[in-house]
Amino acid sequence: MEKDDHLIKQVAANKKTKKLKKGKDHQLKWWELSLIGIGSIIGAGYFLGTGLSIKTAGPSILFAYLIGGAAAFIVFGALAEMSVQDPDPSSFRGYAKKAFGHSFGFLSGWIYWVAGVLIMSSEITALSIFTQFWFPHIPLWVFAILYSLIAFGINLLGVKNFGKIESVFGIIKISALLAFILFGALFLFGVFSSDHTHTALLHKGNETLFPNGLMGFWNSLIFVFFSFGGIGVTGFLSSELKNKNDTPKAGSVMLIALTAIYMLSLLFVMTFIPWTDITQKESPFVTALSVFTIPYIDSIFNVILITAAFSTMAGALYAVTTVMVSLAKDGDAPKRLARTNKKDVPVPSLILSASGLAMSIIASYFLPDTVYEYLTTAAGILLILNWVIILASHIKNHPSYTFEKIKYKLFLYPFTSYLGIILIGAAISGSLFHANQRVGFFISLIIVGLILLGYFLAFGRKEARGRF
Repeated sequence: MEKDDHLIKQVAANKKTKKLKKGKDHQLKWWELSLIGIGSIIGAGYFLGTGLSIKTAGPSILFAYLIGGAAAFIVFGALAEMSVQDPDPSSFRGYAKKAFGHSFGFLSGWIYWVAGVLIMSSEITALSIFTQFWFPHIPLWVFAILYSLIAFGINLLGVKNFGKIESVFGIIKISALLAFILFGALFLFGVFSSDHTHTALLHKGNETLFPNGLMGFWNSLIFVFFSFGGIGVTGFLSSELKNKNDTPKAGSVMLIALTAIYMLSLLFVMTFIPWTDITQKESPFVTALSVFTIPYIDSIFNVILITAAFSTMAGALYAVTTVMVSLAKDGDAPKRLARTNKKDVPVPSLILSASGLAMSIIASYFLPDTVYEYLTTAAGILLILNWVIILASHIKNHPSYTFEKIKYKLFLYPFTSYLGIILIGAAISGSLFHANQRVGFFISLIIVGLILLGYFLAFGRKEARGRF
């Protein structure tokens, strides 16, 4: 939402939950959860956003992904513990409400929805940038309108099978990265060659892991954390495991494999070309493959990126629409947003959610060179702010749980939860020291302020005072 997009996973979760009600035979095995998690977390935030993070951190981005993987594992563990101990259909919104009252449930739900809209907008921007690879002279906003109309039309027709779609395209995304890693291994063994003069991770003039110092490394963390955005809903899915005590195994395998795939693929990107050649104007994977003489290999990979990113974006539109319906039914949004038509499509919520696409089109017109960075930073900050709420809820709710039947609990409680909050704080604060990221930071700050103002206006001065 990625994902980056992490919102499409809610769709898969909803689909899976409905199936599980039919019988125990449909419950997830630990390796199924690991595979679903890996496929659903990888999104355009990684395929394109890594261009921003490499530009900022250089080769030290590999260490940043180790930190991001550790933080994601802690969040997964906290949410998984709450999910298996206290299954709640509203997931983290419900846990925040139980821990700190209605105001935090309201805040968590709306942050999740707005982050999803921004992620969806960043996906549509990424799609447009990918397509510009072949049509560099056509403005971003033209492609943004085209992809937006297609996604809106699919959702308006009442297509509800995004869980299956995500599974298919999840396999495509994983396969693309594994194929890239295999290609890199063959390159090292001399099977493929490049005419490029620089084929080393550290090349002359930049022989350091931290070319922009610790500050550049710090600035990159927000984009790295964004790449792990979908971890929240995979934690929620852990409640559907056939054996609840397999949760740590599923989470460990998923995050170790995901972090390894991320780091190996980036290592080969910076082996094929100097990291200084990477820009945010196209995927670093396409840039890296373009130096080889294999016909159309860069275009083929670009087609895969567009296909995967579009599935994530269309699914994200459906998912944020579903979240808005949930908020409306719980009384945290206007009731009319829960209305559906004859095809069971919540048209009012769909139109409201699609407004985010309209915003991205306008932004693409006025800010074609920086819109993706603004959207990704704001979405990333809001996304991991929800991680903070998850961890804080875990700290508060943990003492009320019993671990007699289900032994799984987050290790080293409460120190790991506090460590996760510290790491997230480091990622968010790092965005303050980069000009474009700072804009995204203030956008997210304004959004949180507006959400709190909305709660105050909706539930009254007296209730708001009583709940905070």
